[in-house]
Amino acid sequence: MAVKKKPTIGENGKLIAENRRARFDYAIEETFEAGISLLGTEVKSLRLGKANIAESYVDVDGSEAFLVNANIPIYEPAAQFNHIPTRGRKLLLKRKEINTLIGETQRKGRTIVPLKIYFNNEGRIKLLIGVAEGKQQRDKRDVQKKRDWQKQKARLLRDRG
Repeated sequence: MAVKKKPTIGENGKLIAENRRARFDYAIEETFEAGISLLGTEVKSLRLGKANIAESYVDVDGSEAFLVNANIPIYEPAAQFNHIPTRGRKLLLKRKEINTLIGETQRKGRTIVPLKIYFNNEGRIKLLIGVAEGKQQRDKRDVQKKRDWQKQKARLLRDRG
């Protein structure tokens, strides 16, 4: 039985963009690592560290998954051969993973959100996506209260020596 490795950004890996807001707005239940089908100018733009996935989402259409509304800015030196910054990008997932995603999204309140874009150890661009359930407003307030209390407690302990 194969053990599923948790995708990590290794020593040679480099984080390009992270959707920090997703962990606050959603309870992430399961994560998947997906490749992305990109154009050459998109890869060059990502190598410069330019990307925004804050308002993007993953759409499963039939037997394919797409990253929608992710903003990869144009690569200036490419001039006329550039890409459209917010075009839909196909995600490279296995059939079994896509079927799992379809099953999860058909449940009530589940969505698929992109969490990180990064270079893996081999230099390939990967997208970490998560199956998430939206948090209630009260849950978000509880998280904020706990975070504030931890900061205050650390200040008190530091001041007392």
